[in-house]
Amino acid sequence: MIGATGQIGRAAVRALAEDGWRVRAASRGGGRDGSWPASVESVAVDRDDDAAVAALIGDGCDVVLDCVAYGRAHARQLLNLADRVGSAVVISTGAVYEDDQGRGFATQDRPDGDPRYPVPLPESQRTVPPGDGYGSRKVALERELLGAGDRLPTTLLRAGAVHGPHCRTPRELYFVKRALDGRPVRILAYGGRSRFHPVHVDNVAELVRLAAHRPGSRVLNAGDPQAPTVADIAAAVDAVLGVRSELVLVDGGPPHPHVGSTPWSLAHPLVYDMSAAGRELGYRPVTGYAESLPATVGWLADRLAAAPDWRTAFPDMAAAYDPMTDLFDYAAEDAWLRDGGSSPAL
Repeated sequence: MIGATGQIGRAAVRALAEDGWRVRAASRGGGRDGSWPASVESVAVDRDDDAAVAALIGDGCDVVLDCVAYGRAHARQLLNLADRVGSAVVISTGAVYEDDQGRGFATQDRPDGDPRYPVPLPESQRTVPPGDGYGSRKVALERELLGAGDRLPTTLLRAGAVHGPHCRTPRELYFVKRALDGRPVRILAYGGRSRFHPVHVDNVAELVRLAAHRPGSRVLNAGDPQAPTVADIAAAVDAVLGVRSELVLVDGGPPHPHVGSTPWSLAHPLVYDMSAAGRELGYRPVTGYAESLPATVGWLADRLAAAPDWRTAFPDMAAAYDPMTDLFDYAAEDAWLRDGGSSPAL
């Protein structure tokens, strides 16, 4: 396991160990999660050090799970060890997809750049060209590994909006902090109808577990059984924390850079077709969005309580969204509402 102490890695190590696998869990710091069985071996490995990764594999292993692979270099690093590895499972992303007009995640800041994907979105949908961006680097990774499937059978999991404890960029923070701060409204662009298919870490771990038993050269979507709207997510977080807020639903895009834009806000839905995972692996989700939410919200609330500022608690979240989109610019929200932005709708 490479990237074992990340959000997905923690859950996958636990699932594999409980399934009877002998797991060597590698991360930069060599740490471990308190939920792992004692049998899990933790080691410190620099992902970009080829010799260190080769030493991790040692004389060989049945399966490599790589949660932190990006681009051709990491693909070739794995392929150079193919004679010592039975199969691989590698985490990819939904950011690889583009629509039939060539629009994807990287074009959303352009005029008419919002992608319109088929609903549901199958793995056969075209992808962005390989390149230097996040999604395009993952495409390069995918193509390199799939092209060498005869040497190293690899299952690539195109994860949706990953959620659960231990996330460095937790989207749920957007609503959890508002609830804890006593904010009375949730302003949502696109009428609150945005759908960005989520996937809980335990569901990703289940896909990993199944793929470990059924090696193959394939790409599969990784999603929860439901794809709730952003309005549904707002209400679900409120319910966990026992608060009630008003939804202010905005027709069209955000009326201000700091108003109405959430980490799920898409002009058009991104909803995965999960039928291939069922056919290929016999995948059945182990949890859903609403039922998994209390643990995520509790973890977020504890982190916020222990830090003087949310940026201190979640520096990667701050780097990803601020200052371009200030997630918690309450003054801008209040000013927009005072100017007659919209009437609250329950």
